[in-house]
Amino acid sequence: MKKLFLSAAVIAVMSFGAMAQSKTSPNKGGFIIRGGVNFSNISVTDNGRVDKANNLTSFHAGLGYDIPFCDYFSLQPGLIFTGKGAKTQLGKESDNFYYKASSNPMYLELPVNFVAKIPIGEYSKFFIGAGPYAAAGIAGKNKVETHTVGLVSNSSKNIVYSNDNPTTSQEENYGYGKLKRFDYGVNALAGIEFPKFSIGANYGYGLVKINSGSDNTANDKGKNRVLSLSLGIKL
Repeated sequence: MKKLFLSAAVIAVMSFGAMAQSKTSPNKGGFIIRGGVNFSNISVTDNGRVDKANNLTSFHAGLGYDIPFCDYFSLQPGLIFTGKGAKTQLGKESDNFYYKASSNPMYLELPVNFVAKIPIGEYSKFFIGAGPYAAAGIAGKNKVETHTVGLVSNSSKNIVYSNDNPTTSQEENYGYGKLKRFDYGVNALAGIEFPKFSIGANYGYGLVKINSGSDNTANDKGKNRVLSLSLGIKL
């Protein structure tokens, strides 16, 4: 993750000269409707690595606002309904035993990204940015499917969140099977912007262990990781 942010900074600095010499459409700012697909996961090792086989496909949708400082820099806060989580499975559907489980918590997320826009044509810009996010879990499902000796069973339960007070240093109302209500972390994003729309990718790097009662910050196990591909429509 550190290499990602370092690369973003280097690209932005090397592009300042090109910004000054290129002609492009003005940075007008305004509201942006954004939506797309998420590929989410949860870190499984102390150093924050994920198991790619556990990727869960979900979605995000919401509204952002572009606040331009000049033609090349903007602040972009937003409010996004977004899915996170992961899946696991044992065995195959063709075997006598098959087990598949998924956890798909849904969050209301507030990202605040600082974005640099680099002209690459008369009407297009390459953008790159980063910033923090804060999120609150508001919905979601835990699903389990088992196949044992020809018998198939399915279950689906609503995710239960701890009713934590984010202003305190301790977690209230935690318990077995509950997720922490609040998540926060950092984003790194990049894409192409046109006068009426944009396409981009965002990587959300969670800094909070999502299981309630997990307050050990000595490692990066059990944290949200989300790659998002999105389409933005300017209003």
